[in-house]
Amino acid sequence: MNNILQHNLDLASLLPFWQKLTSNEQILIQQEAMYKTFPSQTTIYDMHNECLGLVFVLSGELRVYLNSDSGKEITLYRLAPNELCVLSANCILKNINFEVYIDAETASELLVIPANTIGKIMSNNIFLENFTYKLLAERFSDVMWAMQQILFMSFDKRLAIFLLDEINKQHTNCINLTHEQIAKYIGSAREVVTRMLKYFSQENIVKLSRGEILVINKEKLKQLTT
Repeated sequence: MNNILQHNLDLASLLPFWQKLTSNEQILIQQEAMYKTFPSQTTIYDMHNECLGLVFVLSGELRVYLNSDSGKEITLYRLAPNELCVLSANCILKNINFEVYIDAETASELLVIPANTIGKIMSNNIFLENFTYKLLAERFSDVMWAMQQILFMSFDKRLAIFLLDEINKQHTNCINLTHEQIAKYIGSAREVVTRMLKYFSQENIVKLSRGEILVINKEKLKQLTT
């Protein structure tokens, strides 16, 4: 029995393009798609591995990033539950040569549709091809935003935007991330993050404790982003 059936995954409700597939294409995905789990802080894809395919996040969080020869990481975007990763299938996308790494930031459950399966369907299904390239365009928009921040924004503004995004996403003013993690997410050095957070603390914008940042003046933080 296919492992996605063992886990009672309802592909019709999970995959936004499901209704645009033929019955044979739906059967092919049901036969080939895989349920996979990854522990926290593990790499699920890099340029040295075979093309993974289209990845749907069932639970957990993924981070898509670049890694320089010197080891510096630049986070392009992060993926939450019910989001799709298309750069993990870049081998089937024409004229796309984008070498990325993808990590499971937390323990994650994934639905993976192999690259050769997606490739077969895309060659005959114009809707899936359009959907895939539209999703790719949206992700490149995220990439350009990340690059714009790194190249053109002051660091205090970048850090303020990141903290605001985190508290809005988590629905709490308490952010449980280390300075090292934040540096990794915004493409900086831990020392720089620590120095700026100390400044934010001195300005009574945040309160710092081990592995935790409490935003105590959200309005003042917002002012740094303008």
